[in-house]
Amino acid sequence: MSDYTVQDLEQQLKPLSSNAFLAFFQKIWRWWLGVWYNFAEKHPKLSKLLYMVFFFIVFSEGVTIIQFIIMTFLPYAFESLWTQSFVWPAVALPWKDAAGNALNYAIFNEPVKFLDAAEKVYLASTAEQVAAYQAAGYSVQIAGLGNFIAFEIAVFLAQCINFPLQRNITYRSHGNPWYQAMWYFIGWVLVSIFTNAVWGIINPLLMWWNWNEVVIGLIKTVLTGGVSMLIFFFIFMVIFPDNNKVAAKKKARYEKLVAAGAPAEKIEAAKAAYEKAQYAADLSNAEKDAHAAASQVNSKVMKYFAHVKKSEKLAADPKDTEEAKAERDQKSQELFDAAAQAIDVKLEKEQAYEEVKAQKDPAPVPAEE
Repeated sequence: MSDYTVQDLEQQLKPLSSNAFLAFFQKIWRWWLGVWYNFAEKHPKLSKLLYMVFFFIVFSEGVTIIQFIIMTFLPYAFESLWTQSFVWPAVALPWKDAAGNALNYAIFNEPVKFLDAAEKVYLASTAEQVAAYQAAGYSVQIAGLGNFIAFEIAVFLAQCINFPLQRNITYRSHGNPWYQAMWYFIGWVLVSIFTNAVWGIINPLLMWWNWNEVVIGLIKTVLTGGVSMLIFFFIFMVIFPDNNKVAAKKKARYEKLVAAGAPAEKIEAAKAAYEKAQYAADLSNAEKDAHAAASQVNSKVMKYFAHVKKSEKLAADPKDTEEAKAERDQKSQELFDAAAQAIDVKLEKEQAYEEVKAQKDPAPVPAEE
């Protein structure tokens, strides 16, 4: 028999929202967490992959939407730069604008865009062309250096949101955040150059076809964001490596140096690197186990109370039998014991997590980073 009471089980559940609509989804979420962690326990490798892919896509698409919203308004903050073209390196394409000027391919390709009274498109890549179209009274559209600066700011802000979400939730990394941020920034710069090179050949066509600025912004966001997302998935695998694999690799290197009789300073450096990696792995594992145990408690306690509520309704039926009531009581006891056991596991995992956190994080080992 368990020492826990029904009140002890009730205390394990966080109060539901007073809003019936929110409470409904809270119940679904708690149920889903229980199902998920049961699945994760049986299929650890598959569940880990599914978890990473799901949150990676959700966060990536989320920041892409934020980026698009920013780009809808931010270009107006740089309206004074719409008449400054930013085209480099300018490589002439076979297509021409309404004035007969060749469109250009460029890695950074933001010519100035004009519309005449008939709404024909004119793209100006030089100061002379800009001056000529202005003298002709053509209206300036969102483009040029102002649009380029707005886009880069939007992308940068989106990545400032994406980085901590991916690091802390998707990959649950406990590595050096500054070291990881440095490589993330380098990766972002290289990927931006690549996606700009792809966009450089698409942008002149969309502008020449006189597509709406909002639609162009959406296409640019989806295209460059989609390509970036695919590349960054693999970049994240490098800068946010699996803590357990890193620890195993560091341990193998340390043991190899010991077996080879390497110099003491090399052995000590390898040992320090291994201990630091092992600490990160232990912390990550303990944190995951604590979250999983808490969700299991929620799931099992909810299952118990749902069964009790159903049993009470059935007991009010005149056709209910003593045999059926006895079976339900037995089931209630089984569910109660399962919930009580889950609470014990939760307390054990939480204590283990606190013990790991209380340990001193080994000093950084720059040579091993």
